[in-house]
Amino acid sequence: MSDTHDVPPADARLADFEQHRRMVFGIAYRMLGSVADAEDLVQDTWLRWSGVTGPVASPGGFLARTVTNLALNKLDSAAVRRESYVGPWLPEPLVTEPDAPDGVERAETVSLALLVVLESLSPLERAVFVLKEAFGFSYQEIAEALDRTEAACRQVGSRARAHVRARRPRYDAPPELRRRATDEFLAACVGGDLNRMLELLAPDVTGWTDGGGVIRAALRPLVGAENVARFVLGVLQKLGEGAGARPVLVNGEAGLMITMDGAVDSVSVFEFAEQPDGTVRIAEIRSVRNPQKLAHLGRPASDGDGRDGRDEDGDGRADRA
Repeated sequence: MSDTHDVPPADARLADFEQHRRMVFGIAYRMLGSVADAEDLVQDTWLRWSGVTGPVASPGGFLARTVTNLALNKLDSAAVRRESYVGPWLPEPLVTEPDAPDGVERAETVSLALLVVLESLSPLERAVFVLKEAFGFSYQEIAEALDRTEAACRQVGSRARAHVRARRPRYDAPPELRRRATDEFLAACVGGDLNRMLELLAPDVTGWTDGGGVIRAALRPLVGAENVARFVLGVLQKLGEGAGARPVLVNGEAGLMITMDGAVDSVSVFEFAEQPDGTVRIAEIRSVRNPQKLAHLGRPASDGDGRDGRDEDGDGRADRA
């Protein structure tokens, strides 16, 4: 990630930064799982880049190195916050309309399921994995960026890849199947058709709901088709007549957005698995309800009674939605 170019003038420096902005955001978002934190790091990276006064590294290499190290520093405080997080932790979702043109949100997305796996890596493993697997930097470049030896980075990268392979969903459902199944599940939810929901869910489906302790949500994962289906229906019933639902892309994959009087209540995305009978069903549902994680999508919804987000007995029943 090194070069020997002179410092570019201010206008050229800005142009270089804009050319690599997507990469900078993509690295920060993959490292932190937070849209707000990633945007902060984009600004911090720009300040570092705009303040360069001596010989400068190649723009892409310099910016990648800078944002990666800023993210590593940020992860220390993020780890402390997540130790006391209430209920399951999920990344902040990136949401676009299904027919949206390509943009930052589409170009630099990664599935929520993979972001959850990356959360289980050490910060160094995450940095090496993101730079190598997502952005194609060589181990020599990564070693320079992280002030490690190339051999050490190769070892870390190998360990990170093995960890991710062991935990990523094994079935990669085609986009058209994802879209169709999501639309059918949405129709069943809106219609209150429990039987159809059960047909679309795998018997051992698992559902995670991130309320962050500020809005009511199950404190533990829900397991089993009937538990998950009844929980989803319970959420919709609690929202009442002001509720709306529509298909969206969540981190580039088919998902659902639930609104209440126009405010975003939750964003959900599905993972699929092939069943023994050859059918493909929804195997995992990840739903983000924490208003702080939905703020970048517009006005988030909130519980009308002012209660906090704790499901007191933690059983995840629909009447605790």
